[in-house]
Amino acid sequence: MTGQVRTVDGRVAGRRGQATRQKLLDCLAEMLSTSPYRDVKVIDVARMAGTSPATFYQYFPDVEGAVLEIADEVASAGAGLRDLATDKNWAGKGGYQAAEELVDGFLTFWRDNDAILRVVTLGSAEGDKRFSKIRQKMLTGVANALTDAVKELQATNKVEKSVSAPAVATSLVTMLSAVAEQQKAIETQGVKAKELKPNLALLVYLGVTGKKPPK
Repeated sequence: MTGQVRTVDGRVAGRRGQATRQKLLDCLAEMLSTSPYRDVKVIDVARMAGTSPATFYQYFPDVEGAVLEIADEVASAGAGLRDLATDKNWAGKGGYQAAEELVDGFLTFWRDNDAILRVVTLGSAEGDKRFSKIRQKMLTGVANALTDAVKELQATNKVEKSVSAPAVATSLVTMLSAVAEQQKAIETQGVKAKELKPNLALLVYLGVTGKKPPK
């Protein structure tokens, strides 16, 4: 961890304190992968980290506060999904390749961060603005990039002017995140990963360009 880190009471944590704080976050993240979010207790996280609840409370007000820290870090990484949709040539085979890369990026990111993203989704669904803000941080950038892509195609008359670029982009991002969140459930329904990716890419390409991908 880099940068200045403060304790709950405002003191600057030293190198050892930063290491302890990060270990608590790492242990919490590991516990979230095997336990429901609301079943995780401070004492369990502290015990796993080899420290005390009092030490935990030096850095976080409660488990939820620590969860929000992890979620915010993941959201910062997720904001990079925007790069997969920025400054792409959506015409022809290059456009379909861009769609494939975007789909793969979403599926991989959610698979790698499944535990914390489930908590973010739950909090957002329950109307918690803190989790909603974190989810928005992850997805707004890529939605804006897709909006720009559709508008650029409209500017060259490759997409109908009547199409709402923001509506299309937001719908595509919502679809991608929803499917990414449900990968395991989808597989239990008989849909294989090798089938899911190209068909999602097809939908993304159709959504952005309004055309079938080139053969």
